[in-house]
Amino acid sequence: MPTLTLERPKQKQGLTVVEDYDVAADAKKRISLRSAKTKYFHVKALSNGCFLLEPRVLVSPQAISARSLKMLDKSVANLKKGLVSAPIDLSAFIEA
Repeated sequence: MPTLTLERPKQKQGLTVVEDYDVAADAKKRISLRSAKTKYFHVKALSNGCFLLEPRVLVSPQAISARSLKMLDKSVANLKKGLVSAPIDLSAFIEA
């Protein structure tokens, strides 16, 4: 029985393969990445069937402005003191 093989598109000169392995998705369509440097990824599904994973990292506290950190500290202090607003009724937004 003949098999059909698809030719891969030509890669750019600068790209190299660091690690090459096969993986199978489980029943919930999940895969495991070996030796992943980060925990979170942004996934782009391309029209040719490829998936592009871009690592995502959390923002360090040094990247948040001093003014924003001061506002957050003040908000937490008010919450701990019990200085909060009345509960907001969101029932109008819930579909019945």
